[in-house]
Amino acid sequence: MLKLILVPLSFILLTGCITSTKKTTPLHTKKKVHKRFQSVVKEKAILLQKGKNREYCYICGMNLVKFYKTNHAANENGVEHQYCSIHCLTKNIKEGAELENPQVVDVSSLKFIPVTEAYYVVGSKKPATMSRVSKYAFKSLDDAKAFQLKYGGKIVDFYSAWQIAKKDFK
Repeated sequence: MLKLILVPLSFILLTGCITSTKKTTPLHTKKKVHKRFQSVVKEKAILLQKGKNREYCYICGMNLVKFYKTNHAANENGVEHQYCSIHCLTKNIKEGAELENPQVVDVSSLKFIPVTEAYYVVGSKKPATMSRVSKYAFKSLDDAKAFQLKYGGKIVDFYSAWQIAKKDFK
């Protein structure tokens, strides 16, 4: 009786394996690709820093391409520094740096713009960088409003976003 059950079962299993045309990739060869919202392909990132560590945040060492959409930059004594976020820019200022020409990446164009020309969307559903509260910058108020409509948050100027970033250090 046991033989009768096992034989048809093994026949079904073997037949299913033989007639299957579905191609599968072994699990150990599949690469899981997780794309962060903040990330861009390396070719689209503008790296303003010079030197061997130019791809890494001046303060925390995080990869600038992976967190490109929250990048900031500023000049200190003729040297350009690039930061993964407004958080790290704020930390550098808090440590006594006197920065000139602060800039931020415009999420829409992926180009650096002066922070004074940016509209920040603070507290959206998109992930934050180095903080619990996200801060994304836009050159265009219309782009900021469209982002806000889709992901939430509040539109503020740089000074207000910076005040929120400073709360990380209290």
